[in-house]
Amino acid sequence: QVQLVESGGGSVQPGGSLRLSCVASGLTFDDSDMGWFRQAPGKEREGVSCITRSGTSTYYVESVEGRFTISRENANNTLYLQMNSLKPEDTATYFCVALGPIGYPYYDPRRVRFWGQGTQVTVSS
Repeated sequence: QVQLVESGGGSVQPGGSLRLSCVASGLTFDDSDMGWFRQAPGKEREGVSCITRSGTSTYYVESVEGRFTISRENANNTLYLQMNSLKPEDTATYFCVALGPIGYPYYDPRRVRFWGQGTQVTVSS
């Protein structure tokens, strides 16, 4: 049974930072492209970032480019998302995902094989 367990969410003021973590089990982590999605209230889920299985390539949605950094530790089956210079519009539930084979862009939910349960990030003064 595949489990993706996120942690690290919380409430911060604009300009603050958070680091999300996701521990994976039940899948061959170092053989999986991984990513983060988010969903704000009343909005559709949005692909935020992706990292290839080896960690050599990363991708970001334009709205977080330069502020967020995705990384992974294959030895510990762990995925990270470092979020800096947070803005109120970053407020959302953030989901760790394991991506399927290439066929859709990383930001397309149809490419997601497995979802975590989500962790809430709130950016407010």
